Amino acid sequence: MIVETMSLGEYQANCYIYASETSRAGFIIDPGDEAEFILESVNNLGLNIGYIILTHGHPDHTGALARVMEKTKARLAMHPLDAGMLKDKFIHSLLGFSPAEITPDRLIVQGETVTQEDVFLKVIHTPGHTPGCICLLGDGLVFSGDTLFRLNIGRTDLPGGNSSQIITSINDKLLTLPDVTTVYPGHGPSSTISYERQYNPYLNRGY
Repeated sequence: MIVETMSLGEYQANCYIYASETSRAGFIIDPGDEAEFILESVNNLGLNIGYIILTHGHPDHTGALARVMEKTKARLAMHPLDAGMLKDKFIHSLLGFSPAEITPDRLIVQGETVTQEDVFLKVIHTPGHTPGCICLLGDGLVFSGDTLFRLNIGRTDLPGGNSSQIITSINDKLLTLPDVTTVYPGHGPSSTISYERQYNPYLNRGY
């Protein structure tokens, strides 16, 4: 599998390309900024992007969405509880962005699988950072958005955040994944489930 990581924009949010080396089909996850750089990466890899998937609706993860959708013709998938955030002027102004008039093509919830030829990602609903936060489980890896970071967790002080909920989401839905699962977060370097279970100071050590 192809995993391309791009840390983009003022907030250095991670955008990912996840694709098949065989079929060249795949996904873009969280196109937060620098649309032309994302598109250049897709073109250089020779990929057919079927879906753009958002782990949540914050504008530092969606800032390049309109342009990337226009050029790739990919469908947009996200959780219904965050769909309204794409047009929310208040949350955009808090982070210094302007909202776009975008409506998701597909609303995805816990347990659903997004598939493009031989590539798949399974949806794990992990509320806490936002009500509609999701993580995306692939082959030996999870894209954790702003739910779980290396030695940290997502902030919960923005509208819709809930500190106890994010801990429950991580403990019940992420730390139960296999130890060797690679964690690709919404900001910062990658990690593993084993490492976060052992060393993340914010998490319950009952595993």
